[in-house]
Amino acid sequence: MQCFKNAQRIEQIDLLDRAFHYGDGCFTTARIRQGQIELAALHLSRLKLSNERLKLDANLDLIEQTLKILRQQETVNGTLKIVISRGEGQRGYSLPEHPADVWVFYYPKTLADFQYDIIDSGVLNQAMGLTMPSLVGLKSLNRLEQVMLKAELDEKAWLEAIVTDVQGTVVEGVSSNCFIRINDTWITPELRYNGVHGVMRAEILKRMQQFGIRCITRHVRMDEISQFQSVFFCNALSPMKIVSTLDGVDLDVQACIELFHTLQLSQIR
Repeated sequence: MQCFKNAQRIEQIDLLDRAFHYGDGCFTTARIRQGQIELAALHLSRLKLSNERLKLDANLDLIEQTLKILRQQETVNGTLKIVISRGEGQRGYSLPEHPADVWVFYYPKTLADFQYDIIDSGVLNQAMGLTMPSLVGLKSLNRLEQVMLKAELDEKAWLEAIVTDVQGTVVEGVSSNCFIRINDTWITPELRYNGVHGVMRAEILKRMQQFGIRCITRHVRMDEISQFQSVFFCNALSPMKIVSTLDGVDLDVQACIELFHTLQLSQIR
């Protein structure tokens, strides 16, 4: 792993960094292939939105400056985690008067074209709360809900699971968005009160529209779970984790496989 802060290699974090004290910032995780970030425009768009809403004032050009340094060293393949932190600040919630810091963590790994995975899954017992409206969809650093949900996920030995909220609606997976087929129609939950606006979710929705495949964005109630025909999860590192059984009930895997090939999800750049 290599770490850069504002396009400078670094091996330590400031003790007063607000990312540590308050989770004050945002992040995105992306695949990088041959020195190029996959779905780069979607990642950058979400970072820009987070930068504005969180009043971070980060110089996002530092991301590309960091990539130029990495490209000089080696063939760059693997995973990037880009973290924007408010940076150093005194005790208390008041915002410091300086631009946020841009951290880039690079994890080298040999990459292949995307493939789908087939998994067993279910619905977690813990429910997600509602989020301040201005924070809905952002991938902020404060991920305590996901930490607790992942603990339950690990206990059940699933790779991913459906997460509902306190209002009794389906939101997403622990670290993924989800798509659901009911009555032969694809649906992705509306993320009005919580959840992350995932870049792979956006890419899949765009491709569905291009290929004339109908997909509805709406609230999905918990009492509809028994009607699920097919389910798959997606995130920037995996376009499709297909659910074969949901809480022990068999689902239609073939519909997801056909969708994977139709949308050409093995080819994402």
